[in-house]
Amino acid sequence: MANVQLEFQASAGEADPQSRPLLVLGQLHNLHRLPWAQLRGKLQPRVTEEIWQSALSTLNPNPTDSCPLYLNYATVAALPSRVSRHNSPSAAQFITRLVRNCLPGGVNRCIVMVCERSEVFASACALARAFPLFTHRSSASRRTEKKTVTVEFFLVGQNNGPIEVATLKCLASATEGVRLAARIVDTPCNEMNTDNFLEEIKKVGKDLGITPTIIRDEELKERGFGGIYGVGKAALHPPALAVLSHTPDGATQTIAWVGKGIVYDTGGLSIKGKTTMPGMKRDCGGAAAILGAFKATVKQGFKDNLHAVFCLAENAVGPRATRPDDIHVLYSGKTVEINNTDAEGRLVLADGVAYACKDLGADIILDMATLTGAQGIATGKYHAAVLTNNEEWEKACVKAGRNCGDLVHPLVYCPELHFSEFTSAVADMKNSVADRDNTPSSCAGLFIASHIGFDWPGVWVHIDIAAPVHAGERATGYGVALLLSLFGGASEDPLLNMVSPLGCNGDSPTEDMERDSKRRRLV
Repeated sequence: MANVQLEFQASAGEADPQSRPLLVLGQLHNLHRLPWAQLRGKLQPRVTEEIWQSALSTLNPNPTDSCPLYLNYATVAALPSRVSRHNSPSAAQFITRLVRNCLPGGVNRCIVMVCERSEVFASACALARAFPLFTHRSSASRRTEKKTVTVEFFLVGQNNGPIEVATLKCLASATEGVRLAARIVDTPCNEMNTDNFLEEIKKVGKDLGITPTIIRDEELKERGFGGIYGVGKAALHPPALAVLSHTPDGATQTIAWVGKGIVYDTGGLSIKGKTTMPGMKRDCGGAAAILGAFKATVKQGFKDNLHAVFCLAENAVGPRATRPDDIHVLYSGKTVEINNTDAEGRLVLADGVAYACKDLGADIILDMATLTGAQGIATGKYHAAVLTNNEEWEKACVKAGRNCGDLVHPLVYCPELHFSEFTSAVADMKNSVADRDNTPSSCAGLFIASHIGFDWPGVWVHIDIAAPVHAGERATGYGVALLLSLFGGASEDPLLNMVSPLGCNGDSPTEDMERDSKRRRLV
């Protein structure tokens, strides 16, 4: 899978399935609407119309099903016929599974995806997750040939005309972003340390014509970034704050995406056990998703100021490591008593959101992080958790998740009840809760929000992606599609406009809403 090139085409052309294996994929009622004339050139002479119809009649998805059409060279697979209200209509998770299990092998392969136009974006991102880029298997290094998977969409239902060239370009950008994020998360820390993560940021910046701002090592300490510096100071590769900024003419608001980039989390002196530490290379999933999304967003054209803020550190053990009982002064100016060095993500993000507020003048701040193990208990393996100070944005995140396949579900936002968990006798707050049974995922997010203030008039959104950042032992690239969809209303791309839950309705005409018109412009 690692050397697979993914291509989206309006028409994949005709080919004998023995020379170009084929997977036809869609919901059963949509597969029945696929004309034989559309498929004939991709299946003949191996498969006749009678065989095709017979295969469709045998499919009984519960929740999915598949049927071979010709040996191991051609397969038809059915997605769930219905999904619940908390799932994506595209059934994105099942698309990834079916492609991994049912796509025949070969150097040159084809997927025909049958769906409605509103499901194209989510389906494409789900397909991309089936083709991870990272591998260090020795057998892969001996293979030199490049493999190609060509994807053709056949649209059914309303607005079922041909796929436009602009849509194909958007799908290519989005899936490239998904695969980039997944590759970074899959790469172990002996390669993806803070130095190399910065190189990935610089590479994206070079592609977009943007020079990143980088604050690193002792400069972090000097400039007051006590959270990032305190977490990463014990590591061989020093911590960093990096920023990519897109500032187009005519921008009417400023958006900041802040990503947790803990390239490895040992837990620090509050060290993790031998069963909980493996997999902690994925603790940079938030920063990786923001990098992939930023690249795709800017490539497709973005009308407003957009800053991607990367909080990079390795939470290592060593003579310089932060100790429980240490007190750090964070960039917000607030003091934090450390009672758990394994609650480090919130410390680096607190610096990141404070920087976005104070230095970047952001109207909307979204932070994304693999923050708490409790997230997987609260909202499960497939749904990220959203915590926000704005009800409309909470609803928008849920809707964006359904539109793009990166599912989201709300957490309780109630700082007046929950923030007392961080009470300290000697500092402004502790960094970990007193009662771990009192909605710890919400509390962790509230810690971050406290460093811009609960009375801050802008929009703050926190997305905890600890569980959906991976499926089994592979990264999913979660978060890229969600950001593209959620902020698609400010994009120049028609497809991203379509999948966005937010519209640009302009400022509110009433006086009492004038104050916060900027933060509501995307709503």
